[in-house]
Amino acid sequence: MVPLSFAGRNFQVLASGALFWPEAKALLIADLHLEKASWFARFGQMLPPYDSHATLELVEGDIATSGATTVACLGDSFHDSFGCERLPDAARTLLTRLTASVDWIWITGNHDVGMIDHCGGRIVEEMVMDGLVLRHEAVPGEPRPELSGHFHPKLRVKARGRRVSRRCFVASDRKMILPAYGALTGGLDADHPEIMKAMGGEAAALVAISDRLLRFPIAA
Repeated sequence: MVPLSFAGRNFQVLASGALFWPEAKALLIADLHLEKASWFARFGQMLPPYDSHATLELVEGDIATSGATTVACLGDSFHDSFGCERLPDAARTLLTRLTASVDWIWITGNHDVGMIDHCGGRIVEEMVMDGLVLRHEAVPGEPRPELSGHFHPKLRVKARGRRVSRRCFVASDRKMILPAYGALTGGLDADHPEIMKAMGGEAAALVAISDRLLRFPIAA
């Protein structure tokens, strides 16, 4: 885990794209998009149907590594509001075991708005934890420090003659957008106008490598 400071709090970045908050013993993850493959299958686009189990195994490992007692999912945890109903038995068993083992919070997003509790945990639209606003999509002009997801930010750079893409955090003094956590999620360029609009100005893309955090300034 790599240390990260934001809004006067100390966090740790995991290789998965999760953010661990030691003081709150909270694991923060965004945009799992569980059952995305089965959603596409309904429309004839067949994808390997293992995305949910692979994503949940990653969450299980991050809980064990961090020692988190709270998990907060920052929206779009399912690819649609009925995704939990389509979970294969093995994935459902794993998820219900996880939601029973920690204080599991589902913050709803645009994909899973209207989500119904079939998998454990508690469902909220947004929440405030020790002064930090946790929501799915950043609100421009929000004066309080804010953590969100929604945009699936990725940094694309040219290295040694080839293009390299890495998921990243996008952060300013008061806002941070987490990368997408799910196994079947794409990404939006960190300097995309919609991300810059949400951030409200200059920001930086943060990429965690094995022993440190790389910072790439970006501007509106």
